[in-house]
Amino acid sequence: MRTAEISRKTNETDIKLSLCLDGSGKYSINTGCGFFDHMLEQFARHGGFDISLECKGDLYVDGHHTVEDCGIALGEAFLKALGDKRGICRYGWAALPMDEALILCAADLSGRTAVNFDITFPGEYRLGDMDAELVKEFFLGFARACPMALHFKKLYGENNHHVAEGAFKAFAKVMAQAVKVDPEKGGALPTTKGVL
Repeated sequence: MRTAEISRKTNETDIKLSLCLDGSGKYSINTGCGFFDHMLEQFARHGGFDISLECKGDLYVDGHHTVEDCGIALGEAFLKALGDKRGICRYGWAALPMDEALILCAADLSGRTAVNFDITFPGEYRLGDMDAELVKEFFLGFARACPMALHFKKLYGENNHHVAEGAFKAFAKVMAQAVKVDPEKGGALPTTKGVL
């Protein structure tokens, strides 16, 4: 079982996290931000990852530090759980419908960070108790801590809740595919460089 535990404490957040990549989608998540909890629950369930995450953040300021730091902590956990990445599929991609929204997502666990986030949130810029712009900040934090090429594109979508949820669900499917161990690889690294 590929697992990791992360404790991350700053002046802005205090995070305790456990992750199992080879889980069944069980979760216990409390960040103090209801909409963000809902997104992380979707990520766990649809990726098949077992995640326990407790974050005490400076929400009296706003949600920025909480969302970004949870992204960093989750990225660190994935990187740790993946170890040397031998035998993983490395790549993942999805076109995920969420009602009227359609989100494309693709990732390469290359060890190099590049993020293209081509998703806009029309009209209202709040998603419950979370600023819509923080969706991007979460994925930036994750991809910086677990270096990958990560791409998002919104093809359709008018309901901001559906757009955001589509992004998190698409990312779940992409990461489940990318971290999966491919028995045909025989434990080899999925690269000609000799290191990822």
